Amino acid sequence: MLINKFRFYFLAIVAFCLTFCDGVQAQQLRVGVFEADVTPPIGSPVAYAITRSVVDPLSARGLVFFIEGQQPVVMCAVDWIGISNESQDIWKKQLADAAHTTTDRVSVHVLHQHDGVVGDYTMEKIMNEYGIKNTPFDSAFQHKAIHNVAASVAAAARNPHEVTHIGFGQAKVEKVASNRRILGSDGKVEFSRWSSGNDSIVMAKPEGLVDPWLKCVSLWHNEKPVAVITFYASHPQSYYGKGDVTCEFIGRARNNREKALGVPHIHFNGAGGNITTGKYNNGTDSLRTILTRRMETALKIAWENTRKRPVDGSMKWNTSKVKLPVSTKFSEEKLRATLADTSAKHADVIVAAERLAWLERSKEGATITVSALRLGKLWFLNLPGELFVEYQLAAQKMRPGEQVCTAAYEDLGPGYICTAIAYEQGGYEDSPASSGVSPEVEEVLMGAIRKVLK
Repeated sequence: MLINKFRFYFLAIVAFCLTFCDGVQAQQLRVGVFEADVTPPIGSPVAYAITRSVVDPLSARGLVFFIEGQQPVVMCAVDWIGISNESQDIWKKQLADAAHTTTDRVSVHVLHQHDGVVGDYTMEKIMNEYGIKNTPFDSAFQHKAIHNVAASVAAAARNPHEVTHIGFGQAKVEKVASNRRILGSDGKVEFSRWSSGNDSIVMAKPEGLVDPWLKCVSLWHNEKPVAVITFYASHPQSYYGKGDVTCEFIGRARNNREKALGVPHIHFNGAGGNITTGKYNNGTDSLRTILTRRMETALKIAWENTRKRPVDGSMKWNTSKVKLPVSTKFSEEKLRATLADTSAKHADVIVAAERLAWLERSKEGATITVSALRLGKLWFLNLPGELFVEYQLAAQKMRPGEQVCTAAYEDLGPGYICTAIAYEQGGYEDSPASSGVSPEVEEVLMGAIRKVLK
C-alpha cells in the first residue's frame, strides 16, 4: 500500500512538472513585419554620383519581435551603402519610438549597395562647417525616408503575428564570393580583388577564405510562413558609380524569391568586408544577371532544406556597448587641414570628413553596440562596420551545435574592421582612408561577441 501511495504521489509530481513547469518556461513569440520605400529621387546624391535613374527601388525591411515579458526588439535592413554615426542614432531613436521600445533594442543595418544612399549626419555637419560643395547628402529626403520607415514599424507593431514554429535551412552559394586579399610569399597583400575586374591573373587566384553558406531562417504560424530572413557575407555590388540606383544582384534575388513564395523576405549582409565578387564578375550587365541567378538558386535551395521546430528554449536580447580603439594613422590636425584646403581633391576631402566624423564621435565617448537575439538554438548576431569574415566564422564556433546568423554593416562609422594580423599585411582595407580603428579592435570586438552569445 505504501509503495502504491508513493508511486501515485511521484506520478502526480511528474505530471505537475510536465504541465505547469513547462508552461512557465514557454515564452510566447510574436513578430510584426515591415517594409518601406527608401529610394532617392532623381537628382539626389548617392555614394558615387547623382541619381540619374532608378533601375530598382530601394527598401528598408525588418521585423519587430515581441517576446513575452520583454520589451520589443527591432531589426532592420536597408538598401543603402551606409548609415553611420549620428544617422544611426536618429534611425534607432525613431524606430524605437515607433515600436515603443528603447534604442539599445534596435539594430539598423545596410546591405551596402554602392549605388545606394550615404547616411551620416555627423559627416554632413563637418562638410557644411567647411563650406564644402557637392556633399553626398540630401537631408530632406533622408528625414522623410526615416519617418516613413518608422511609420511602417509602428503599423507592424500594432499587428504582430503569432509565431509557433521556427525554420532553418542553408545552402552553399556557388561562384559568387571570393576573398579580396591575395597574399604573396612574404605574407603581405600582393593583389586586391575588387568587386569586378578583367585581370585574368587575379581572377585565376584561389577563391580564398569565405563563408560559402547562405543561412535561411523562417518564422511560421503553424503551417503558414510569416517571414523569411536570410544571411550571406559578400560585398553586394557587381558594378556602380554612374548614378543608376539599384538594389543590386542580392536585392533582386531577394525580391524574386519574395514574389515566388508570397512571403516577406528580409536579407542581411554578413561580415563581408574582405569578400567581393571579383573572381567571378567582370562588371557587365550580363554578369549581374548571372550573379542574381546564382543567389536566387541558393536562396531557393536553403528554403527547400528548411526544417521546422516548435518555438521553445530561451529567447532573449543581449547587448554589449564597447568603445572601439581609434586608429593612430590619422590625426585631427591633418584631417582638418585637408578639409580647409580648397585645392584638395574631392575624394580626399570625403575621406577626411569620414575619418573626422568617427574621430569626433569617439572623443565624445560614443559607443558601438554589439547585440544578439537568441531564439532557442538560433542566434541573430548584429555587428558594426565593414567587418572581416573571420569574425563571423569565429562567432559560429562559439555556439557548437547551434546556428549563429551574422548581420554586419550596422554602424559604418568605424569603416573597415580588420583582424589584428591584417593590419600587418597591408592592403586597401587597413589603410587610413578605409579603417578608423587600430589592431586592438579584434580583442575588444571578440570580447563583446563572446559576451552577447552567452
